[in-house]
Amino acid sequence: MTEEFAAHRRIVGGISFTDVGKGPVTLFVHGVFTNGRLWRNCVQLLSEHRRCISIDLPGHGHTPPVGEPSVWGLADAVDTVIRELDLREVHLVGNDTGGAVAQVVLTRKPGRFASFALTNCDTEGNFPPLALRPVVWAAKARLLRAGAPLARMPKLAKQIYRTGYQDVSAVPDDVIIDYLAPTLGIREGARFMTALLSSMKPEELAPIRPLLGACEVPTAIVWGTGDIFFRRSWADWLVELIPGATGVVEVPGARLFFPDERAGELVEALEAHWKFGPSVGDVAATD
Repeated sequence: MTEEFAAHRRIVGGISFTDVGKGPVTLFVHGVFTNGRLWRNCVQLLSEHRRCISIDLPGHGHTPPVGEPSVWGLADAVDTVIRELDLREVHLVGNDTGGAVAQVVLTRKPGRFASFALTNCDTEGNFPPLALRPVVWAAKARLLRAGAPLARMPKLAKQIYRTGYQDVSAVPDDVIIDYLAPTLGIREGARFMTALLSSMKPEELAPIRPLLGACEVPTAIVWGTGDIFFRRSWADWLVELIPGATGVVEVPGARLFFPDERAGELVEALEAHWKFGPSVGDVAATD
């Protein structure tokens, strides 16, 4: 299998991304140990009527390990794409660490964004999440390179991704290889990932809390309830913090990478959010 949108891949400022479709700009941001292909099924569903931009963050996918290996450096990469393409009225969507990155990006220039959406993701106080901390400890012990063989063994590598997918066997082998090859299979990538994971600490996102607390951008919180990394309580925390958020849309039983696995349900929630704005939380919230 080849990359779904290879013909639509572009590079600006050293940052690789796919740019598919025409219409309102929808910008997708993935987390660690994935890449822009996480959004492949969402893009398939949306690109007939929206312009879908899926970024490969530094050290992931087709973007080399450039810039500062931290949430701030990853946000710089997203800012680069927005600035170089002169994107405005952007609909910003984040998952996992990409949700933390998206929070930083949003607070820098909120006027550029028409809407905001977060799926299961890091927040202040849960960065990194408890279930990821063994990986962070391994990174600090310089053990990530020991996982390099996994980048050539998709059947075995899929066992690691079972925590993020409900049925990882359905994910194409080449997607798993694309996730791991740049982050573990290349020495420079593993070094960047080691530094990135080592930079994570619960208070890292504290500087943006007052900015999020003043953000009126219409915000959807769409949360998988089967995720061991980001429990429902963190979705509620975001709703309480962000004035533009009015509720939580649950995806029952969904795990961390449900934007890939259950794209249809996420797209349904996003399209309701884009159509109705802040009121969607009142209609669809389960809290």
